Amino acid sequence: MTIEVVLADYRDAAQAAALVELLDGYARDPAGGGTPLSAQVRADLPAALAARPQAFSVLAYDNGQPVGLINCVEGFSTFACRPLVNVHDVVVAPSHRGQRLAQRMLERVEQEARARGACKLTLEVLSGNVSARKAYEREGFADYQLDPAFGSAMFMQKKL
Repeated sequence: MTIEVVLADYRDAAQAAALVELLDGYARDPAGGGTPLSAQVRADLPAALAARPQAFSVLAYDNGQPVGLINCVEGFSTFACRPLVNVHDVVVAPSHRGQRLAQRMLERVEQEARARGACKLTLEVLSGNVSARKAYEREGFADYQLDPAFGSAMFMQKKL
């Protein structure tokens, strides 16, 4: 296994296609919601990401074949007055799960976050995704708390 981990170039057709295919595979998986990406998202996503300087992605290749993806979006910590990076999607091809590919990609994400002056990485993980949660904990991620008396942060959403 010869793994190469790179910062994605959204304007590179091959990398854009790899990003869309890997993300679509994840979307189709029960852990990703079980629904494929729409044709509109598949067509527009690379250009939409390229238009946002706060977005970046990491791709992993095994002997030239795309096998991993992490999409990230820079946010801002008002408490630290510095950027933060949200790890938004973590995708590992089924053929490469259990081989610590996420670890290699997260190392590259952390390099980019540090280069952007970020104070922390954040991510969300489904409580039932035990293997992903263990992988993130191995990489130093933990539940977010300010004061234990108030408990851990919960991820919530309101669709618009």
